Amino acid sequence: MKLNCVIIEDEPLARNLMIEYVKKVPSLNLIEAFSNPLAAMETLRSAAIDILFLDVQMPEITGISLLKILKKRPLVVLTTAYSQYALEGYELDVADYLLKPITFERFLKSVDKITQRLETTPVVQSLPVELGMATPAFIFVKDGTKLVKVKLDEILYIEGLKDYVTIQTLNQKIVTLQRLKSLEEQLPANKFIRIHNSYIVSLDAIDVIQKNEVQIRGVVLPVGDTYRKAFKEFIERNHIQ
Repeated sequence: MKLNCVIIEDEPLARNLMIEYVKKVPSLNLIEAFSNPLAAMETLRSAAIDILFLDVQMPEITGISLLKILKKRPLVVLTTAYSQYALEGYELDVADYLLKPITFERFLKSVDKITQRLETTPVVQSLPVELGMATPAFIFVKDGTKLVKVKLDEILYIEGLKDYVTIQTLNQKIVTLQRLKSLEEQLPANKFIRIHNSYIVSLDAIDVIQKNEVQIRGVVLPVGDTYRKAFKEFIERNHIQ
């Protein structure tokens, strides 16, 4: 499996080093290396990019700012000399964080980590449209060494835990190596809503909405500030008072 990569790095030496690293790895395909984020915007919007190696500190617009405005986002690896950006990177659901100076060994570990994530991305199965079921009916997720079928109408909520996701269903809890954001993109938008950096909930499973919290089968989950407006609009669209 070839992974398409883009590098955004304003320092020529650091950019050339990342180019050299990418070219050494047979599974990586370098689409382009940019010296500034604005020049990369069109490529990120139009091309099929799997991995973005992104410097944080850059003139005009920082890597963090770019992430916040990108609607179509590949897996992101932040590269920076400053460790204080690690927390903000985690909140933006980045795949990895490389602290400069970056060794080739550490770079390889990051690529391996991302490859494993992509290989364990759940496959969403849909029933035929002619049956009146255009939305997905179930997903398969990897649980240890086996694939587990999870019916979407049995999911209560999903919690992201760093490199793992916990899927709480009516009858069981499944832990899988998976990014919360990539799983969110596989779920039908009229049935599931992200309410927090760490939580996605099923509309049908919500029992109580009170202030900045939702309650599902006795479990209270917070609604984050970032998601509050979208959650309110989602509820209004679905006619829940």
